[in-house]
Amino acid sequence: MLRVFSIFVLTIPFLVVSTSHAATSEESLLWGGCGITKKAFMAELAKAYTKKTGIQVNLQGGGATKGIRDATKGSIDIGGACRPIIDGHPEERNAYQVPVAWDALAVIVHPKNPVDSISLQQLQGIYTGKIRNWKELGGWNKRIELYVRRGKYSGVGRTLRELVFANYDQNFPGARHVVKSSGPLEKGIQKNVLGIGTTGISSAKRRKVKLLKLNGHEPSYDNIKNGSYVLYRPLYLVTRGKASSDKKVKDFISFALSREGREIIRSAGTVPYSDAMGLVMKQIEQYDDATEKRLSSR
Repeated sequence: MLRVFSIFVLTIPFLVVSTSHAATSEESLLWGGCGITKKAFMAELAKAYTKKTGIQVNLQGGGATKGIRDATKGSIDIGGACRPIIDGHPEERNAYQVPVAWDALAVIVHPKNPVDSISLQQLQGIYTGKIRNWKELGGWNKRIELYVRRGKYSGVGRTLRELVFANYDQNFPGARHVVKSSGPLEKGIQKNVLGIGTTGISSAKRRKVKLLKLNGHEPSYDNIKNGSYVLYRPLYLVTRGKASSDKKVKDFISFALSREGREIIRSAGTVPYSDAMGLVMKQIEQYDDATEKRLSSR
C-alpha cells in the first residue's frame, strides 16, 4: 500500500557544501511547487536562509506535479513536492527528490460539524460513496458533501489513493465538489457545514476547520512523529538530477538538512525527516500488509 522511500536524509551530494559564504544581493533562487510544502517549512526556511546568506529565495506555487516537472526541466532551481515521483513518467524521469520533512493528510470538516472522529474504513466508505449521510457517522441526518482534488497526480490526491486505497487509479464516486487545488477545497469546507475533505495538515491547521481524529488519533506533531496517526508522508525538495551543478542549489538543500534547518522546521510545527526515521520501517510493514491483503482478495 505504501511506497518504500529509499532516499535517506543524509544525502551526501548535498551535505558537503558550506552555507557560510558571503553572497551578493543579485544572487537568488527560485522555488516552486506544492503549496502544502511551502506552508510546512519553505516560507520559514527561505526567510532564514536569506537572512543568513543574502541570497533571496523566491517562492511560487503551482502544485507538486508542476514543482517536480519544472525542476526537471530547469525552469526553476528547486521544486517542492508532497508526493514521490511517478516511476517511468517521461516528465519526471530525471527528477531527484530529497526528503526534508514529514506531513500528514488531515480529514477536515466545518467547525460546527458534531463529528469528531472517523475510522479509516469509514473514510474509504465516504470516498467510494458507500457512506452518504452524516447520520451514519454519528452526526446530522443530512447528506455528506465530499470535496476532492481534480485529477490523480496532485500530491494530496495521489497520496490519498496510495495510503487509503492502495490504488493510484481509484475513482471517488462519493464526490460532490471537484476543485482544482487544496486552497479551494479548504475554503469550501470552511463555508459548508456539510462538507468534508482531505488536505495536508500543514495547510489545514492554518484554516478555520475542524481536524477529525482518524482511528482515534489526532494529526498532532507527536502522533505524526511516532506513526500513531497513520496517514503520514514525506515532503521533498526536488532537483534536476542527483548531482546538481548549481552550487546555490546544493547550499540551500544543505541548509535545509542541517541542524539549524531542522530546528527551523520544528519551530514551524513540522516534523523534520531525520527526527522520525522509524516511519520508514512502518511504511515498509504497512506496504507488506496491504500487498498481502490485496493478493488474498483476488
